[in-house]
Amino acid sequence: MSVAVIQMVSGKDIAANLSLARDLLEQAAAAGARLAVLPENFAAMGKVDVGRIAELEASGQGPILAMLEQAARELGLWIVAGTVPLLPEGQKQGKPCASSLLFNEFGENVARYDKLHLFDAAVGDQQGRYNESAHYARGRSCTVVDTPVGRLGMTVCYDVRFPELYTALRDAGAELISVPAAFTALTGAAHWQVLLRARAIETQCLILAANQGGEHAPGRETFGHSMIVDAWGRVLAKLPTGAGCVVSTYAAAEQADIRQRMPVWQHKQFSVAQLASAETEDTE
Repeated sequence: MSVAVIQMVSGKDIAANLSLARDLLEQAAAAGARLAVLPENFAAMGKVDVGRIAELEASGQGPILAMLEQAARELGLWIVAGTVPLLPEGQKQGKPCASSLLFNEFGENVARYDKLHLFDAAVGDQQGRYNESAHYARGRSCTVVDTPVGRLGMTVCYDVRFPELYTALRDAGAELISVPAAFTALTGAAHWQVLLRARAIETQCLILAANQGGEHAPGRETFGHSMIVDAWGRVLAKLPTGAGCVVSTYAAAEQADIRQRMPVWQHKQFSVAQLASAETEDTE
């Protein structure tokens, strides 16, 4: 089966972003993909009112969820909708979450993952400092869900620096892991590929990393290099910069063979919780 990652250079114009996203999803479907991943902030990126976007989507008057539902249904495509600002589940107000959504081929929203790790960091680029927690509430749990191409674990961007999350997803049966992102050009050049390959090798999962890739406004540039990495850490497909779509075949049997020949999950001697407990006992 084939899977796709989509790269964009999104701006503040939601309508233009959604039109391009639809075009790229059509390309993915035409290339035979069963599942496609959009990047983080695919519908709106820059100085936008994420709270207002979340309110409109919650009221049913926003354009983002409607486009995703229609595209998935008309294209017969499973879509990981990068991130969409959505109010926390069960709440009618407050900071939105950076929510990654999964739509099935009938246009139904079948899973939601709210970004756990928010990017509050000074990276030394022209923007200087990023402070996601000023605008977003963090998520509270992991998400793993069955799809036609395997059991999918969902993450977002900065999450990739936290291997414990990826371990938890593999423990929950993940075979593929989505990583919609908006990695900065500076941090991306240093860490993007090595982090993705490390997470693939550690978990023996297929990594679907859909990044933003270009200049969004003066002082804001993202790294691109969206890629699909197999369970052995090999980069199967990659797009350096600019908007586009890359597709690769997912060989479930090959992944199973890798896991059988090198059964690292059977060789594990402790969990993160067990290690922390042991360290506590040593200090008492």
